[in-house]
This record gives sequence, structure tokens and C-alpha cells, in this order.
Amino acid sequence: MEQQNILATGNIVKLLFRLALPSITAQIINVLYNMVDRMFIGHISEIGSMALTGVGITFPIITLISAFSGLIGMGGAPLAAIEMGKQNIQKAEKILGNCVTSLVVTSIFLMAFIFYFQNTLLSFFGASENTIQYASDYLTIYVCGTLFVQISLGLNTFITSQGFAKTSMSTVMIGAILNIILDPILIFGFDMGVKGAAFATILSQCVSAIWVMRFLTGKNTKLRIKKQYLKIEQKLLFSILALGISPFIMQSTESLLTICLNTSLQKYGGDLAVGSMTILTSIMQFSMLPLLGLTQGAQPIVSFNYGAKQKQRVKKTIFILLCSCFCYSFTLWLIIMLFPHLFVRIFTNSSELISFSCWALRIFMGVSCIMGIQIGCQQSFLALGQAKVSMFLALLRKIILLIPLIYILPLFFENKVFSIFLAEPVADSISITTTSILFYIQFRKILSTLSDNVENSKTA
Repeated sequence: MEQQNILATGNIVKLLFRLALPSITAQIINVLYNMVDRMFIGHISEIGSMALTGVGITFPIITLISAFSGLIGMGGAPLAAIEMGKQNIQKAEKILGNCVTSLVVTSIFLMAFIFYFQNTLLSFFGASENTIQYASDYLTIYVCGTLFVQISLGLNTFITSQGFAKTSMSTVMIGAILNIILDPILIFGFDMGVKGAAFATILSQCVSAIWVMRFLTGKNTKLRIKKQYLKIEQKLLFSILALGISPFIMQSTESLLTICLNTSLQKYGGDLAVGSMTILTSIMQFSMLPLLGLTQGAQPIVSFNYGAKQKQRVKKTIFILLCSCFCYSFTLWLIIMLFPHLFVRIFTNSSELISFSCWALRIFMGVSCIMGIQIGCQQSFLALGQAKVSMFLALLRKIILLIPLIYILPLFFENKVFSIFLAEPVADSISITTTSILFYIQFRKILSTLSDNVENSKTA
């Protein structure tokens, strides 16, 4: 009840950053799961560059696994928060129970599918004779931990949505710290190479999953996993999936996007270009995921007060969120443009790969300075339960714009590799403009449906 009172009456600026800072920290730490693997793999003696490229080819599959956790977790958590705002705790716990069962079923399906089609998928994603063995070694072990990934990522959103941001951060921090410790031990100490990196990751995710389950079945949580709510209700599940489809598209299209980029770069630039894309996507993840952490911190405030019909608190929270997202994305973009080598050298000591990646990075992230607006608006639609609009925006940037541009732009440029990297900033410019206009129009309509509670707005 204390958590709900804070969401309803607490100072918005203080509350936003109180919830957002742990979420941002959690997102940065979460990036370390794969980034640390890449850092150590890229520095393996003699085979580092090829091993890094091979592991990079597995990213579409790894991203897809995470996307399914987002489909369920990020679809269910805002709905549960809205029900909490309406004081309907029983329905919120039903949503949580349905999500638990869905995550388990999804994990079993994904493991079976990926094991059966593994080599076919890797070859299709751009693996060459030089890199497919490294990709296969990493993926075979990683897929065994699919259930841990689904539980830790999918259910951690329910901890955040209740306002327990520090606990949510601890979920990720525990796993990431363990991964950082285990990586050098298994990769170099036991001479396991990429297999060691995969083992370190799934063991870390297992510990995180146990942590999440203990919290959501313990005494401190407001929403608790209960046996009677584990049976899937079709209508409830459809509502969860309808809202979760947008973050699912955002993440799963990363898989499709990586496939398109890798195959096109392999065609025109070979293993060097594909290896650079592994580094670029790593830096892009670092750039974008803290923004998701910031929006996740705002989500409980927006969703709860939207359910409670507190117009001014919803309006002010989103305004502060958008300003914060823009400031972050612009600052990080400036640092990357001025000092790209500082980021690239984290992943490789190959002078050829460093030189190529620094050149490509400035092109690839050319307009990332305003990506904060895109992510802030899109995630705000999610927090407000606007599934259809959020889904359209997720489709627009990657499916409608970026993927076609990867194949269209090389037709107009002599330097084919340059044109592939250029597709990203072109698509970003169009999608950000569209998103901003659409959000301005739709948000005004949403606010008009809410009452203007003066008493609560004064506490903001």
C-alpha cells in the first residue's frame, strides 16, 4: 500500500529518478551479459576476431529469445500496474500467473525449435566456414538456459511495475557480476573459449531467475505468484499479447535486422564488415538500453496514475521523461562521434577491425542524438496501454523503413558497404519525425479522457 501511495502522491521528479536510476543501472548491467562475453572473446589469442564474428552471428537467435520474454513480461506488467491503480489486486495477480505459465511454455518451444534448426539458422544468418563452428559452440550451450532467460527477464518487469526498482536492479546485477567473474575463469582459466562464455552466461541467468522467483513468491511483494492463477485464461492472455506485441516486434525485428545486415555485409565486405557490425550493435545496445531503463522507471508512475485517472501526474511524468531521454541520447551521441575508438577498442585489438569499425560507427549512429525522443514516445504509449499505436511505431522504423533501405540504398551508391551503414540514420530520421507527430496528436486525445484532479496535481 505504501508503494501505491508513493506512485499516487509522491513528487514526480524525485519519484521518476528514484525508480529510473536503478532501472537504468539494471539495463546497463544487462548489456554486460553479452558485452562482457564479446570483450573477452574478442581478445582470445589468435582466434579472437573470428570467434567474435561467430558469436555475433548468434545474436539474432539470442535476441529472439529475449523478445519472447518481452512479449509476455512487458505485455503483462503495464496491465498489472493499471489494475493496481484501480485497486484490483486479484486481477493483477491473475495477469502475473498467466505470464508465468506462458513463459515456461514458450521456453520449451524455443529450445526444441532452435536445437532442431540450429545449423540451418546459423548458415542463413551469415555464418561462413571460418565462423560457423564458434557460433555453434556458443549457441548450443546458451539455448540450454532459455528457461532461465525467460523467467529472469520476463518476470523482472513485474517487480519494476510495483515500484521495487532496486530489487529489479539487483536481479540483473547479481547475474551480471557473476557473469563477469565466470567469463575469464571459464574462457581462459579452463581454456573453454566461446563455450566458457556461454556457460558463464546461462549460469548467471539461472541465479537471476531464482532471485526473481523467490521475490515474487515471498512476503515483500504486493503481487504474488499463486497456484490458482497459473491456469491460462484465453481472454487475459490475448490482452497481454496485444500489449506485448510492440516490445516483441522491437526486439524480434532486431533479429531480422541483424540477419539482413550480416548477409548484406558478408556479400559486399566479407568477415571484416560482419565483425564490425558485431561491435556496432554492441555499442548501439549500450546507447539504447539505458533509455529503456529510464522509460521502465517511468512506466509504473504513468500506468498507475493513468489507471487512477490522474491527468496532471501522467502529463508531467511523460514531459520529464522525454526531456531526460533526449538529454541522454544527445550526450552519448556527442561522445561517440568525438571518440569512437574508445568504444571500439573495448571489443578488439585488431588494428584493421578498429579502423574499419570507427569509420562505420560514425555513419551508423549518425542521428542517434535524437533517438531518445523515439524510445520515450514509443514506451509511453505502452505505459498508457496503447497497443496498436506502439506496434505501428515498432514496425515503422525497422520493418517498413530500415530493412528495405538496406537493399535499396546500395543501388544508388558505388560504395555498397557505406550505403548499408547509411540505411540506419536515414530510417531513424523518418521514424523519429513520424513518431513525434503521432505522439503529439494521440497524447492530447488520451489526456482528454482523464479527469483533472487538482488536489493530486499539487503534490507533483
